[in-house]
Amino acid sequence: MNLPHLPKISLGLSSKAKMRAGLPPGTLIHVGRKKTEKSEIELIQYDEKTLESHTSRDTKEILDRLNPDKRNWINLDGLHNVEIIQELGNHFKLSPLLLEDVLNTDQRPKLEEYDGHLFFPLKALNTVKGNQIEYEQISLILGKDFIISFQEKEGDLFESLRERLKDSSNRLRNKKVDYLFYRLVDTIVDNYYVVMETIGNQIEELEEEVFLDPKSSTLNKVQDIKKELIFLRKSMYPIREAIAQLMRNDYIVISDNTSKFLADVYDHIIQLIETYETYRDLTSNLMDMYMTTISNKLNEVMKVLTVISTIFIPLTFLSGLYGMNFQNMPELDWKYGYFTVLGIMLVIVAIMIYYFRRKGWW
Repeated sequence: MNLPHLPKISLGLSSKAKMRAGLPPGTLIHVGRKKTEKSEIELIQYDEKTLESHTSRDTKEILDRLNPDKRNWINLDGLHNVEIIQELGNHFKLSPLLLEDVLNTDQRPKLEEYDGHLFFPLKALNTVKGNQIEYEQISLILGKDFIISFQEKEGDLFESLRERLKDSSNRLRNKKVDYLFYRLVDTIVDNYYVVMETIGNQIEELEEEVFLDPKSSTLNKVQDIKKELIFLRKSMYPIREAIAQLMRNDYIVISDNTSKFLADVYDHIIQLIETYETYRDLTSNLMDMYMTTISNKLNEVMKVLTVISTIFIPLTFLSGLYGMNFQNMPELDWKYGYFTVLGIMLVIVAIMIYYFRRKGWW
């Protein structure tokens, strides 16, 4: 069974996070692993009639193409290039605190409102190579006529949205950018279902393994599942809070119509949290089942050993008695003494085994 590949859960700070200690708020330092060698910017511009896509590593080239009369979706792959993020921040007048959170891949999902735009960092989950799962932080910034998405690596969950944007009859083309924002969030949340299904399959396999053949490695697998669930909890509960905040408050960049769609995302995240709580309970039960099964197996072994030891007690007595070799032991000189003692031993063994079976002890 392949377990999902999760970031190591550590109680300490990463080396880059420690570098930030003592620095002024808003200092831009990338915190996290470098998941791609290049930083590339993609701009998708669209309205009801037209759609254009441009890709470049030159920030100025992309920014010069922005058109406020159209919907602009800017996507950056690779967070290690602080200079590009700074240039984007300068152009859209983004707060240094916001950019600092974009660069911190350990950032807790949350929703923050700045002057004229919303900031929503969240964890995206993607299943690769069977049951392995990759985790990536995606930060979304929603403005009046633009969306900026920051991703850690190339390739994402949004390819289907790009294909739908090519269809002029699709609802995406006829809605404002806040609807695209909703679809991006919805796509990320929906992919959690795939991950939860993967973990559910793993728990079923572990249940069978715990019942049939528990090993020391089984306990390690259960512990791995528990760590995965801890990480999922840290991702899903804050997303629920952020979406609830989106629904409660009246944000300028979110229309009333889009708020209704966000209610559907909220329902999805609630279902995911309920599934998580079920899996958490099942995993705790697996730990109890493992300990009980191991204890039962140990009891079975001890019972067999006890029965064998009990059987040999009278046999040991007889062999010890006749092993003393006293002078006046007539059985020692008897022609059939040896065979008689062996026969008595066999009869004793048979009687004891019969008695133990009648009592259900063996």
